[in-house]
Amino acid sequence: MPRGTRYELIGILLGGDPYPVLRVADGGEWRLDCNRSSRHLLGQKVRVVGTRSDFDMLDVERIEPA
Repeated sequence: MPRGTRYELIGILLGGDPYPVLRVADGGEWRLDCNRSSRHLLGQKVRVVGTRSDFDMLDVERIEPA
């Protein structure tokens, strides 16, 4: 999975410091580089669209309830 790959994922948004974490159904976790306005979605099932920027990091383009 090379950097720069675009992803659309669904999972549970969890708190993290300094980045929130998306836990997907297969047990994987992604750190999300997103703005603080998405904090109200913590604990909810969300859809995330973003680009991979590191091993487990997504630069989020869009995050919304799933």
